[in-house]
Amino acid sequence: MKKLALASALLFAFSAHAQLHKNIDNVADYAVNTYQNAQVHTLTNLVAFPTVNKDSIPAPQNPDFINFKSVLKMKAAELGFDYQDLGYTVLIGMGKQTDKVTVVTHGDVQPANASKWKQNPFIIDTSEPGKLVGRGTEDDKGAIATALYAMKAIKDKGIELDNRIELMIYLAEESDWGPLTEFMKTYEQPKYAVTIDASYPVVVAEKGWSLISPTFNAISDQKAVYVSDLAGGAFKSQIPEDASLVLHNANNALVNQLKTRAKQLNQVEFNFSKKNNAIAINVKGMSAHSSEPESGVNAIAHLAELFDGIALENNSDGQLIKFVNQLIGLDLHGKQFGDIAYKHDFMGPMTVAPTVIERSGNKLTLAVNARRPVGKSEDVLKQQIETAVNQWQANNNVTLESIDTVIGNPMLLDNAPHAQKLLDIFKHFTGDEKADFVSIGGGTNAKLFDNAVSFGPSMPGKRYTGHSEHEFITLEQLELNLRMYTAMMIELGNM
Repeated sequence: MKKLALASALLFAFSAHAQLHKNIDNVADYAVNTYQNAQVHTLTNLVAFPTVNKDSIPAPQNPDFINFKSVLKMKAAELGFDYQDLGYTVLIGMGKQTDKVTVVTHGDVQPANASKWKQNPFIIDTSEPGKLVGRGTEDDKGAIATALYAMKAIKDKGIELDNRIELMIYLAEESDWGPLTEFMKTYEQPKYAVTIDASYPVVVAEKGWSLISPTFNAISDQKAVYVSDLAGGAFKSQIPEDASLVLHNANNALVNQLKTRAKQLNQVEFNFSKKNNAIAINVKGMSAHSSEPESGVNAIAHLAELFDGIALENNSDGQLIKFVNQLIGLDLHGKQFGDIAYKHDFMGPMTVAPTVIERSGNKLTLAVNARRPVGKSEDVLKQQIETAVNQWQANNNVTLESIDTVIGNPMLLDNAPHAQKLLDIFKHFTGDEKADFVSIGGGTNAKLFDNAVSFGPSMPGKRYTGHSEHEFITLEQLELNLRMYTAMMIELGNM
C-alpha cells in the first residue's frame, strides 16, 4: 500500500485546521506560558528515580518504582486529578465522563552505563545549551510531564470535554508486556487511545519486535589462532556501542593485517593493546534504538567484520563471529540471512541487528533484534530463519546448543477514527503541510488497544535518542509537545 493511498484510506479528508477548536491556540499558549518551567521541574524529579526493571524484584515492590509512583500521586493531587495505583499500571484521570481518551505512556527506562555520560544519567544535565540530558527524558518521562500539564491547562481554562482524559503509565514497557496484557483483559477500551511514546506526525504502523537467539557452546584446543572474552552490547533493544575480544596466537603479520582492515572500517574506532601474551581489541561505535539501526553504528557487527575471512578456532567465540559475519554482516535488512529479507511499501524493510552478547562460562548467547513489517506470515518467517540457521550449521560444521526465536506482530491501522485529527494538529502547530502518516520500526503499547495511534514526542527527521547513551530532549521540543498535547486532549476530548 502506497503512503498516499494509506493516508486517503485512513479517513475522509479534513480541510486543513478548519475544524480545530476555536480556542486551541489560546489554551496552548496558556499552557506554555504558565507551565513550561513546571514541566521541566517535574521531568527533573521523575528522571531522578532509576526505574530500570530488575529480574530479582517486580516493579511494584521495587523501591525506585514505589518512590516514582509517590511523586506521580503527589503531582496528581496537586494538579487536581484522580489517581489509581494498580500495581504495574498507574492511571491519572481528569473528568468523570463515561467515554474516555486514554493517553498511553510508560515510566520504566532502559539501563544507562554511567561511564558513558558526562554526569549521572539519572540527574538532569543542562550543560548542553537548550538540552535536558538524562535517561528517560525522551523515552518516556518527558511525555508524562507534558501530558500532566496539558491536562492542567485545560482544567484551568474550564474547557468542557465530552470524554474523560486518562493518562496511563505502565511500569514494564521496556522489559515485560505480560502484566499489561493481563491488565487489558479487564480495562475498558477507550473511545480513543494515543501513545506518546514514538514519533510525529502520526504513527499508524509499527513493526513487530522479534528476536533470534542462537547459543554457542564449544571449546577449542587453543593451538591455532583463537578468540576469547568476546563481549558486546548492553541490552536487546539498543544498537551496541561497544564490543571487545582477546586474540590469541596471532603473529605480527596477522595483527598488521587486522590493523590495516580496521582503518578501512572507519565508522568505528578500534583500539589494539597487548594483554599478557595476547592482543585485546576494543571497538567503539554509536548506540541507538534498535528500531532505527541506521541511526547507530553497530560495534558487534564491525568487530565481526574485522575477522571476515580470518581462520579462527571453532570455540564459542569464533562460532559467534562467523555467525554474525556470514548471516548478518554490516547489512541492516537480513539480506545475508537466507530468504528472510522482505519489505512493505509503506512500512519499509525488515531490519536485523546483533545487539548483545551474553556469556555464561564458555557458553555465549547472541541476541539478534529484528523488526518486521506486515507482508510475511509468522510461520513462513520462522521457517526461513530455521532453514538459514540449519544451512549455516552444516556449512560450518557447527552444532548450536539452542536457537530461540520470538516473532512479534506488526501493526498497521487503516481505520483509526482520530488519526486525521492528530495530523491536522501537527500541521497546525508546525506549519508542515506535507506531513503525513508514518510507520516506525519500534513497538509501543498501542498494539494492545483496539485503535491506538502514536503522536510524538520525537520529531520526524531527527535522530531518536531514547535507548542511546546520550538521551535528551530539548526545551524547544518540550514546549512544542505541550502545545500539541494540549490541543490533542481538547480535540479528542470533544470527538
